[in-house]
Amino acid sequence: MSEVMSYAYAVARDADGTLGDALSGLPGVADGPVHLVHGGGDVVVVVSPVPAQDFGEAALRRHLEDLDWLESVARAHHGVIEALAERATVLPLRLATVYLDDDRVRGMIDASHDAFSERLADLAAHVEWGVKIYVEATAAEESPAAPPAEQDAGPGRAYLRQRRAQRSAREDTYREAQRAAERVEAAARGYAVDRVQHRPQQGELARGPGENVTNDAYLVPADRAESFRTEVAGAAEGLAGVRVEVTGPWAPYSFAAPPEEPAERAAP
Repeated sequence: MSEVMSYAYAVARDADGTLGDALSGLPGVADGPVHLVHGGGDVVVVVSPVPAQDFGEAALRRHLEDLDWLESVARAHHGVIEALAERATVLPLRLATVYLDDDRVRGMIDASHDAFSERLADLAAHVEWGVKIYVEATAAEESPAAPPAEQDAGPGRAYLRQRRAQRSAREDTYREAQRAAERVEAAARGYAVDRVQHRPQQGELARGPGENVTNDAYLVPADRAESFRTEVAGAAEGLAGVRVEVTGPWAPYSFAAPPEEPAERAAP
């Protein structure tokens, strides 16, 4: 195996031949210099060299269990894509998409050129917005104190009452979250041309306070992006215990849907 491999970030179109110069000097994963691989026509893949000792199949499997290493790679990966998205429509590739060399990347472009070209046309002048709905933990867990009469009746009755009140409060909050989801969807419908529903984030991925109950991505025309953000962010106004988080605009990560990749890709 060669000492270096080709790390692929995204597919783009280099219509006027200036994209490579615009990305010159941009560092990628493992500080490798970013460059373009051309296939037939103007469709290109943005790549950089990475050390095979870290990105070969066996090494990559080990590294994917290392959250610090993975976070470092993710930051560099998304940094390249965001820089690219400022200059061109992009089809982001998944994290740690690695090929044996640039020739294998070129073969992938040629095999999927028409599909890539069509999707790039569909996504031109569109951006992605992330919309998450959270149930605030305190709203779902707090319950009113038992009145003195029930407190005097003994700890058992007071405990049961508290549990019933907590359950009732939680049910009320989730009903409010459902109302928020309906409002968000109605507001987004006036702007978005596509939607992807991701799994709610849990564990270490759920960094915001409260419980993430919806995690959607919307594809929105770039000239309507701020109107989308404003209207969707206010959709849960007046609903107790519910928070709507809107992030973006991003490159269309959730809508790239690259074609099936050839078997020779050095997949993890």
